[in-house]
Amino acid sequence: MPIRRTGGFFFAEDPSLDATRARLLWHADLDPGVLRVRAVPSLAGNPDAIDPAELAPWLTLVSDAAGEHAVLSNGWQHIRLDIEQGSLGQGAVVLEYLLRGLAAAEPQILPLRRLLDLARRRRFRADLYPPDRRIGRWLMALQVHDALRAGASQREVARALFDADVTSQDYDRRADSLRSRIRRLAREATALARGGYRTLMRRQVEP
Repeated sequence: MPIRRTGGFFFAEDPSLDATRARLLWHADLDPGVLRVRAVPSLAGNPDAIDPAELAPWLTLVSDAAGEHAVLSNGWQHIRLDIEQGSLGQGAVVLEYLLRGLAAAEPQILPLRRLLDLARRRRFRADLYPPDRRIGRWLMALQVHDALRAGASQREVARALFDADVTSQDYDRRADSLRSRIRRLAREATALARGGYRTLMRRQVEP
């Protein structure tokens, strides 16, 4: 499948798909959790082997001149691999994990644990994907950004996002704090839209 590059990631599927169905493959220079591997062909029954066919429900595989790029995802959790030698499309393989250094290897430990657990249990274990408490704020920032760009007033944004029952009198009393909050969220969203979103992947692989 050809790769279409935009914004620092690979789109392995049509970008118009629902977010839980589309598979984003981020470039390794933006996602420090990408596992670099060699795929060595193996005989069936080898306890160290992984059969990609058994991971097919979650596996999306694309290729370019640098090799294969894979994502294992259920729509919510994901594991990213760059296959620098061999293939995941030709039967069972033993994966050789290309880890090195201290600082560079550390963010890959959790993705490696996720891969090993998925290969053994055939499921994405929830406790290996702790929720990020900042996601709610990022989503709200994008809502504020979209609403203001669509022409909504700050009062309309306040009613929609912070308190559906805000009256004119109540808004006037809370106006300064609400305006300040909306402006902060709008600044955050603008920074994300201008490329800051590329840093979010680095927050998903902390041990």
